[in-house]
Amino acid sequence: MLLKKNILAGNNKFIIFYLVFFFFIFTTCLNSKSKLEGNFTDIKILDKISSKNTLLKLKNGELLKFKDLSILSLKCKNSEFDDNPEITAYIQVRDLSNKNNNEVFVFNGWMFSSSPSIKPFDHPIYDVWLIKCY
Repeated sequence: MLLKKNILAGNNKFIIFYLVFFFFIFTTCLNSKSKLEGNFTDIKILDKISSKNTLLKLKNGELLKFKDLSILSLKCKNSEFDDNPEITAYIQVRDLSNKNNNEVFVFNGWMFSSSPSIKPFDHPIYDVWLIKCY
């Protein structure tokens, strides 16, 4: 009986080792995904008439009013690669000066920092660029 107890104790050491190993891998995977998504989005707005740039810090999920624009950032992500960083954000922009179409967005979609021309922000007075996600 003494030998059986020693064998069972040896098997338990390997089980504990595997549990600790998988727990470590699981927590590192969760931490890497949380680092990619941010809670704040920085955008830069150019007023084409006055030629002034304004940097805005948006908290994801909160509506911000800037002059005639209503801006909402819903989600932002950083890329996994450090050599060519890509920042993406899902942004909704509504023009408040247009009273007829209060339900229509001027821009509604994903914005990319490296290629703003993929889905451009088209407005007669303002230009918007994605700067940072943190």
